[in-house]
Amino acid sequence: MRRFVSFVLISIVCLWSAFAQENSVQTYFSAEQLPDLIQCLPAPPAKGSAAFRYDIQRYKWGKAQRNNPERAAMARRDAVWSYEALLAELSVPFGLEISAESTPELWKLVTTSLATTDQMRVAPKAFYNRTRPFVYFKEKAFLEDDAQFSGEGSYPSGHTMRSWTAALILSEVNPAAAEAIYARAWECGISRVISGAHWQSDVDVTRLAASIGYSRLQTNEKFRAQMELARNEFIRLTQ
Repeated sequence: MRRFVSFVLISIVCLWSAFAQENSVQTYFSAEQLPDLIQCLPAPPAKGSAAFRYDIQRYKWGKAQRNNPERAAMARRDAVWSYEALLAELSVPFGLEISAESTPELWKLVTTSLATTDQMRVAPKAFYNRTRPFVYFKEKAFLEDDAQFSGEGSYPSGHTMRSWTAALILSEVNPAAAEAIYARAWECGISRVISGAHWQSDVDVTRLAASIGYSRLQTNEKFRAQMELARNEFIRLTQ
């Protein structure tokens, strides 16, 4: 029991440390300067609709995937809400370790961009307040990392927003690895369906939302300048 309590306390401290670190990042745009996803995207599927029946079908499919130890382990890794965890996964297809120490310019580019586009999901999550799948079916969260979000709307998916935005950025820095980067980022979204934290339609629409945010980033001079620094850093480290 004491060991379990210690684990919980450590998890809470790590979570708050991650939030504190991310909230300290200076963004390229304020929330008011970014596209309003409520106006850009359709509402989530209505109950009883064909789209919602497909969501339920995919939820059941996702539960079955948990029986695959390798895929379940990936879903656990993809559920961790931190820049370090996400970029550790994407470093593999990118072909280079991405960290504040080893690639400071790339790290700054990606984390500042994610802190910027993260703001876009807040309004639609609150506006639609869509019930998460595991809550809808009155089931315990498959992953402890997701249990904390039970009261937060599932539409769109914050984890998918981050992974797809990061993939767009990393593919611009290293286009030769684009296919592998996008394939891994795609699986990050599927992991959210497998864990039962998001409906398939949440994930699908979020990839479009990430693209909308990414196009806005392209109009920022500081983003473009940091992109150039990251590219030069990548060339220097790989050649």
